Amino acid sequence: MSPDLVSETPPHALHAPSTPQTPQTPQTPQTPQTPQTPQTPQTPQTPQTPRTPRTPHDADAPHSPSTAGTTGTALSPNALRTVVRELAERPEQWIHLVRLSTDERWYQRLVAEDDHEVWLISWLPGQSTGFHDHGGSRGAFTVALGELEELSLGGPDQGLLIRRIPAGTARAFGPEYVHDVRNTASGPAVTLHAYSPPLSSMAHYDLRAGGLVRTSEEGPEQW
Repeated sequence: MSPDLVSETPPHALHAPSTPQTPQTPQTPQTPQTPQTPQTPQTPQTPQTPRTPRTPHDADAPHSPSTAGTTGTALSPNALRTVVRELAERPEQWIHLVRLSTDERWYQRLVAEDDHEVWLISWLPGQSTGFHDHGGSRGAFTVALGELEELSLGGPDQGLLIRRIPAGTARAFGPEYVHDVRNTASGPAVTLHAYSPPLSSMAHYDLRAGGLVRTSEEGPEQW
Protein backbone atom coordinates (compact mmCIF):
# COMPACT_ATOMS: atom_id res chain seq x y z
CA MET A 1 0.00 0.00 0.00
CA SER A 2 1.33 3.37 -0.95
CA PRO A 3 2.13 5.56 2.00
CA ASP A 4 0.52 8.48 0.23
CA LEU A 5 -2.78 6.82 0.26
CA VAL A 6 -4.98 7.55 3.11
CA SER A 7 -6.09 4.40 4.58
CA GLU A 8 -9.75 3.91 4.59
CA THR A 9 -11.27 3.83 7.92
CA PRO A 10 -12.40 0.36 8.57
CA PRO A 11 -16.09 0.09 8.63
CA HIS A 12 -17.84 0.29 12.00
CA ALA A 13 -18.69 -2.93 13.51
CA LEU A 14 -22.37 -3.58 13.40
CA HIS A 15 -23.96 -3.51 16.88
CA ALA A 16 -26.34 -6.25 17.74
CA PRO A 17 -29.83 -4.92 17.67
CA SER A 18 -31.09 -4.08 21.19
CA THR A 19 -34.06 -5.93 22.61
CA PRO A 20 -37.15 -3.85 22.10
CA GLN A 21 -38.69 -2.52 25.32
CA THR A 22 -41.95 -4.06 26.45
CA PRO A 23 -44.66 -1.44 25.96
CA GLN A 24 -46.17 -0.16 29.20
CA THR A 25 -49.63 -1.37 30.02
CA PRO A 26 -51.93 1.57 29.54
CA GLN A 27 -53.51 2.83 32.81
CA THR A 28 -57.10 1.96 33.38
CA PRO A 29 -59.05 5.17 32.99
CA GLN A 30 -60.55 6.42 36.26
CA THR A 31 -64.27 5.94 36.68
CA PRO A 32 -65.86 9.36 36.40
CA GLN A 33 -67.35 10.61 39.67
CA THR A 34 -71.10 10.35 39.92
CA PRO A 35 -72.45 13.90 39.78
CA GLN A 36 -74.07 15.05 43.02
CA THR A 37 -77.85 15.06 43.07
CA PRO A 38 -78.95 18.70 43.04
CA GLN A 39 -80.68 19.81 46.24
CA THR A 40 -84.46 20.06 46.10
CA PRO A 41 -85.38 23.75 46.19
CA GLN A 42 -87.18 24.83 49.38
CA THR A 43 -90.92 25.32 49.08
CA PRO A 44 -91.59 29.05 49.32
CA GLN A 45 -93.47 30.10 52.46
CA THR A 46 -97.13 30.88 51.99
CA PRO A 47 -97.54 34.65 52.42
CA GLN A 48 -99.58 35.65 55.47
CA THR A 49 -103.08 36.87 54.78
CA PRO A 50 -103.14 40.61 55.48
CA ARG A 51 -105.33 41.63 58.40
CA THR A 52 -108.54 43.41 57.62
CA PRO A 53 -108.21 46.99 58.87
CA ARG A 54 -110.59 47.95 61.65
CA THR A 55 -113.32 50.32 60.70
CA PRO A 56 -112.93 53.52 62.71
CA HIS A 57 -115.86 54.89 64.63
CA ASP A 58 -117.69 57.80 63.10
CA ALA A 59 -116.68 60.62 65.43
CA ASP A 60 -119.91 62.51 64.68
CA ALA A 61 -122.29 59.63 65.38
CA PRO A 62 -123.31 58.95 68.99
CA HIS A 63 -122.39 55.41 69.97
CA SER A 64 -122.42 53.31 73.12
CA PRO A 65 -118.94 51.86 73.69
CA SER A 66 -119.94 50.06 76.87
CA THR A 67 -122.50 47.82 75.10
CA ALA A 68 -120.11 45.96 72.72
CA GLY A 69 -121.01 42.29 72.34
CA THR A 70 -124.53 42.64 73.75
CA THR A 71 -126.50 42.80 70.48
CA GLY A 72 -129.83 40.98 70.79
CA THR A 73 -129.70 40.83 74.62
CA ALA A 74 -131.59 43.22 76.88
CA LEU A 75 -129.22 45.46 78.82
CA SER A 76 -129.44 45.77 82.58
CA PRO A 77 -130.49 49.04 84.26
CA ASN A 78 -126.89 49.56 85.42
CA ALA A 79 -125.58 49.09 81.86
CA LEU A 80 -128.13 51.64 80.61
CA ARG A 81 -127.05 54.05 83.35
CA THR A 82 -123.49 53.78 82.03
CA VAL A 83 -124.69 54.43 78.46
CA VAL A 84 -126.41 57.72 79.33
CA ARG A 85 -123.62 58.89 81.63
CA GLU A 86 -120.93 58.31 79.02
CA LEU A 87 -122.97 60.06 76.34
CA ALA A 88 -123.65 63.01 78.66
CA GLU A 89 -119.87 63.43 78.96
CA ARG A 90 -119.63 63.90 75.17
CA PRO A 91 -121.89 66.94 74.58
CA GLU A 92 -120.22 67.61 71.22
CA GLN A 93 -122.24 64.66 69.88
CA TRP A 94 -125.68 66.02 70.82
CA ILE A 95 -125.68 69.62 72.12
CA HIS A 96 -126.08 71.07 68.60
CA LEU A 97 -129.27 69.03 68.12
CA VAL A 98 -131.17 70.41 71.11
CA ARG A 99 -134.34 72.39 70.40
CA LEU A 100 -136.89 73.95 72.75
CA SER A 101 -140.64 73.73 72.22
CA THR A 102 -143.28 75.75 74.05
CA ASP A 103 -146.04 73.29 73.08
CA GLU A 104 -144.59 70.16 74.66
CA ARG A 105 -141.30 68.49 75.46
CA TRP A 106 -138.99 68.24 72.44
CA TYR A 107 -137.28 64.88 71.80
CA GLN A 108 -135.11 63.13 69.22
CA ARG A 109 -133.74 59.59 69.07
CA LEU A 110 -129.92 59.50 68.98
CA VAL A 111 -129.19 55.76 68.95
CA ALA A 112 -131.32 52.91 67.59
CA GLU A 113 -129.79 49.44 68.09
CA ASP A 114 -131.37 45.98 68.29
CA ASP A 115 -130.85 45.83 72.03
CA HIS A 116 -131.30 49.46 73.11
CA GLU A 117 -132.10 53.01 72.07
CA VAL A 118 -131.15 56.47 73.35
CA TRP A 119 -133.30 59.62 73.31
CA LEU A 120 -132.44 63.30 73.77
CA ILE A 121 -135.18 65.38 75.47
CA SER A 122 -135.49 69.07 76.36
CA TRP A 123 -137.80 70.49 79.01
CA LEU A 124 -139.07 74.02 79.52
CA PRO A 125 -140.32 75.04 82.98
CA GLY A 126 -143.70 73.46 83.73
CA GLN A 127 -143.40 70.60 81.20
CA SER A 128 -143.86 67.01 82.46
CA THR A 129 -144.49 63.43 81.33
CA GLY A 130 -147.33 62.50 83.70
CA PHE A 131 -147.27 59.06 85.29
CA HIS A 132 -146.26 56.43 82.71
CA ASP A 133 -144.58 53.04 82.32
CA HIS A 134 -142.13 51.87 79.63
CA GLY A 135 -143.95 48.92 78.08
CA GLY A 136 -141.80 46.32 79.86
CA SER A 137 -138.45 47.87 78.92
CA ARG A 138 -135.66 48.60 81.37
CA GLY A 139 -134.45 52.19 81.42
CA ALA A 140 -132.13 54.90 82.71
CA PHE A 141 -131.87 58.65 82.32
CA THR A 142 -129.52 61.42 83.34
CA VAL A 143 -129.92 65.17 83.58
CA ALA A 144 -127.24 66.74 81.39
CA LEU A 145 -128.31 70.37 81.85
CA GLY A 146 -130.67 72.00 84.34
CA GLU A 147 -132.70 70.22 87.02
CA LEU A 148 -135.78 67.98 87.15
CA GLU A 149 -138.11 66.40 89.67
CA GLU A 150 -139.27 62.77 89.73
CA LEU A 151 -142.43 61.41 91.37
CA SER A 152 -143.02 57.70 92.01
CA LEU A 153 -144.99 55.48 94.37
CA GLY A 154 -143.13 53.69 97.13
CA GLY A 155 -144.38 50.81 99.26
CA PRO A 156 -147.56 50.92 101.37
CA ASP A 157 -145.74 52.78 104.13
CA GLN A 158 -143.99 55.27 101.83
CA GLY A 159 -146.70 56.73 99.64
CA LEU A 160 -145.67 59.29 97.02
CA LEU A 161 -141.92 59.80 96.70
CA ILE A 162 -140.50 63.05 95.30
CA ARG A 163 -136.86 63.25 94.22
CA ARG A 164 -134.89 66.25 93.07
CA ILE A 165 -132.59 65.36 90.16
CA PRO A 166 -129.85 67.95 89.53
CA ALA A 167 -127.46 67.97 86.56
CA GLY A 168 -125.06 65.01 86.63
CA THR A 169 -127.51 62.70 88.43
CA ALA A 170 -128.61 59.42 86.78
CA ARG A 171 -131.58 57.19 87.58
CA ALA A 172 -132.05 53.55 86.48
CA PHE A 173 -135.11 51.30 86.77
CA GLY A 174 -136.59 47.91 85.92
CA PRO A 175 -139.33 46.89 83.47
CA GLU A 176 -142.28 47.52 85.82
CA TYR A 177 -141.33 51.04 86.89
CA VAL A 178 -143.90 53.85 86.76
CA HIS A 179 -142.98 57.50 87.38
CA ASP A 180 -143.72 61.11 86.53
CA VAL A 181 -140.84 63.44 85.53
CA ARG A 182 -141.29 67.21 85.43
CA ASN A 183 -139.39 70.48 85.24
CA THR A 184 -140.30 72.53 88.31
CA ALA A 185 -137.23 74.79 88.01
CA SER A 186 -137.07 78.28 86.51
CA GLY A 187 -134.91 77.33 83.50
CA PRO A 188 -134.82 74.67 80.74
CA ALA A 189 -133.34 71.22 81.21
CA VAL A 190 -131.83 68.62 78.87
CA THR A 191 -131.83 64.87 79.54
CA LEU A 192 -130.58 61.64 77.92
CA HIS A 193 -132.70 58.46 78.19
CA ALA A 194 -131.81 54.84 77.31
CA TYR A 195 -134.22 51.89 77.06
CA SER A 196 -133.65 48.16 76.52
CA PRO A 197 -135.22 46.63 74.58
CA PRO A 198 -136.28 49.71 72.58
CA LEU A 199 -139.67 51.08 73.60
CA SER A 200 -142.63 49.32 72.01
CA SER A 201 -145.41 51.02 74.00
CA MET A 202 -146.07 53.35 76.93
CA ALA A 203 -149.14 53.39 79.18
CA HIS A 204 -150.29 56.54 81.03
CA TYR A 205 -151.86 56.68 84.48
CA ASP A 206 -153.74 59.06 86.73
CA LEU A 207 -152.85 59.22 90.41
CA ARG A 208 -156.04 58.91 92.45
CA ALA A 209 -156.90 58.25 96.07
CA GLY A 210 -156.78 54.51 95.52
CA GLY A 211 -153.51 54.59 93.59
CA LEU A 212 -152.59 54.67 89.90
CA VAL A 213 -155.33 54.15 87.32
CA ARG A 214 -154.40 53.34 83.73
CA THR A 215 -155.95 55.81 81.29
CA SER A 216 -154.31 55.38 77.86
CA GLU A 217 -151.56 53.72 75.85
CA GLU A 218 -149.42 54.91 72.95
CA GLY A 219 -147.05 53.22 70.49
CA PRO A 220 -143.98 54.11 68.38
CA GLU A 221 -146.16 55.50 65.58
CA GLN A 222 -147.06 58.38 67.91
CA TRP A 223 -143.44 59.30 68.61
